[in-house]
Amino acid sequence: MAASLSQTPTFSPTTTTFFSPITTTRLRTLLHFKPSPYPTLCSRRPDYTPNHIPNPNYIRIFDTTLRDGEQSPGATMTTIEKLRIARHLAKLGVDIIEAGFPASSEADLEAVKLIAQEVGNNNNNNNNNVAREGEDGHVPVICGLARCNKSDIDRAWEAVKYARYPRIHTFIATSEIHMKYKLKMSKEQVVEKARSMVAYARSLGCDDVEFSPEDAGRSEREFLYEILGEVIKAGATTLNIPDTVGYNWPREFGQLIADIKANTPGIENVIISTHCQNDLGLSTANTLEGAYNGARQLEVTINGIGERAGNASLEEVVMALKCKGDLLGGLYTGIDTRHIVMASKMVEEYSGLQVQPHKAIVGANAFAHESGIHQDGMLKNRNTYEIMSPEDIGLFRSNESGLTLGKLSGRHALKAKLFELGYDIDGRELNDVFWRFKSVAEMKKVITDDDLIALVSDEVFQPTVVWKFGDVQVRISRTYSGTGASMDIVISSVRAYVGAVNKMLGLKKQSTS
Repeated sequence: MAASLSQTPTFSPTTTTFFSPITTTRLRTLLHFKPSPYPTLCSRRPDYTPNHIPNPNYIRIFDTTLRDGEQSPGATMTTIEKLRIARHLAKLGVDIIEAGFPASSEADLEAVKLIAQEVGNNNNNNNNNVAREGEDGHVPVICGLARCNKSDIDRAWEAVKYARYPRIHTFIATSEIHMKYKLKMSKEQVVEKARSMVAYARSLGCDDVEFSPEDAGRSEREFLYEILGEVIKAGATTLNIPDTVGYNWPREFGQLIADIKANTPGIENVIISTHCQNDLGLSTANTLEGAYNGARQLEVTINGIGERAGNASLEEVVMALKCKGDLLGGLYTGIDTRHIVMASKMVEEYSGLQVQPHKAIVGANAFAHESGIHQDGMLKNRNTYEIMSPEDIGLFRSNESGLTLGKLSGRHALKAKLFELGYDIDGRELNDVFWRFKSVAEMKKVITDDDLIALVSDEVFQPTVVWKFGDVQVRISRTYSGTGASMDIVISSVRAYVGAVNKMLGLKKQSTS
């Protein structure tokens, strides 16, 4: 078996590169090495053969962020943005990149062609501000989508043929509702169209052809077996089974994959794939259930973006396999998970689709802890509330315990955070700061480091109180500064003013004594 569990050191790079749509900004972080307390899955990627995977436990990851993901309303990306994402997807280790739908526009055709030429041949003509693809020599398959007609297939081949491993992905609907109302075609006509167009794609010189029966999740089983058997005979190498409208239940979708595997003639000569939409929030569960029942290619997108409610999320599917692959019979991927966070940030920035804070794996709160009980556990042992290491996905926190202070935080967490900021306080001083902190946290959702520094200054480092503010006007020729903390800017300013007055009086007292 080409996978093993090992304890490996994780590290943060000297320089992390982040891309904005207009400029490229380099964000520098400190170089530090630290052992991960979690086992890391080490895997060897099998040699690529379109219709065969030598290791039955290996899962191909098919990323369609640049095609289905871009179909999200408002998510249009420029050609250079797509190229940068494609480079990072290669670095991430995805097996197949569906780079676009060449027939949809001239711009999309040119973008797919550029990705095929550059990323599809591991040509690294970019500067150091762009993530390098596959340092291990991995070159991904570059795929273009096409409807079942010659014009679409011609344009797809025109775009992807420059890649070392080109693929054409063609599709036609097979559910009763789609055939009747959208296609206005009979079953016989649909079968003939699918068979002839797969054969046509192969005749162009493309040895890697994927076929999808659109809306397979709502299609008649016997009809699916028939049409899939015909496209296999015509030369299809991958059969993708889409739950196009996200309607299937995990057990239902898993059974669909199992039934196709058991009843489709010639199925042993192709790879079964899944493509699950998230309309009922079940895309990740359906995808994993498909893998458990025999699918060996999983179609996903970064951040789960895509039509309507989106697609199965790459980061969720990959990390679920990494954490629970033993329960799925030892399934594993070739993904280098340390590049997940960067991929998420790039797609978020370029697509304009913000990641929800509580999004699994890559959300801002995914490795943050605010509850006092959770914070206490994290300070004692990270395994108490974290099932994976943030370093494993490329996230390096400013503090190892991932504490986020708020109104639910306790003294233990506050003391630890203050110590991180350089304040070693205890006893009455900690108690005073804690109760001021709680009053501020009741009114403010996020407590920043600056807030804590102001609180400590206000409660611990204020000069001896000579005056308390009542109603006073002071005119002085020398400038004194003070600090104060409060949710109300007026109260905060008054406290700072009183602190400055007390500092002035304290210095005067010293000078006269």
